[in-house]
Amino acid sequence: MSKKDIPPGYWEDAKGSFIPISKIKPIDKDRTQVVEALVAMAKDEQAKLTAFKLNSMAAVQEFIERSLAEYDTKTGGAKGNVSLMTFDGRYKVVRQIQDTLVFDERLQAAKVLVDECIQEWSKGSKAEIKALINDAFDVDQAGKINTGRVLGLRRLQIDDPRWQNAMKAIGDSMKVASSKPYIRFYERDEHSGDYIAIALDLAAV
Repeated sequence: MSKKDIPPGYWEDAKGSFIPISKIKPIDKDRTQVVEALVAMAKDEQAKLTAFKLNSMAAVQEFIERSLAEYDTKTGGAKGNVSLMTFDGRYKVVRQIQDTLVFDERLQAAKVLVDECIQEWSKGSKAEIKALINDAFDVDQAGKINTGRVLGLRRLQIDDPRWQNAMKAIGDSMKVASSKPYIRFYERDEHSGDYIAIALDLAAV
């Protein structure tokens, strides 16, 4: 219910009931006013940070395009991780694009092939490899496959044709579900030489 639907002279409590303002304790009024004022400021800062992020991402992309223009080359979009540094190395801006991967039904074909390999290798294979393989196809509490573990299987050097087909099925089944851009700002510490993140998160300030 919006504020305009609340009868004059009343406040709505957390249960949706209308309480006469005259019956509300001064400390409860004070608390509400403090929280509402702080939340209003927080929303204003959130809007500014959103605009800052969008403008920063655009500025980085525009610079990349200007830089590539010197070589008559164009980018294929806003994809790709890049680090930009000032001439003196004091400041650094890092743009990252994090892709969220998912697997389609072909992952099940890969699991069947891998299971066949496990059964045949059961006597001679190392327990660590079998555990790694089994863990890769386990789902978490949300019913999702651990992408990192599945991709880790592709780094194993195994020559069995069925294994190779399974790894191809894993590769074919991968899809990018979403991409999330990040931009971070750093300043180099004069003493250690390490780059320290410029915190834009309230919890990190």
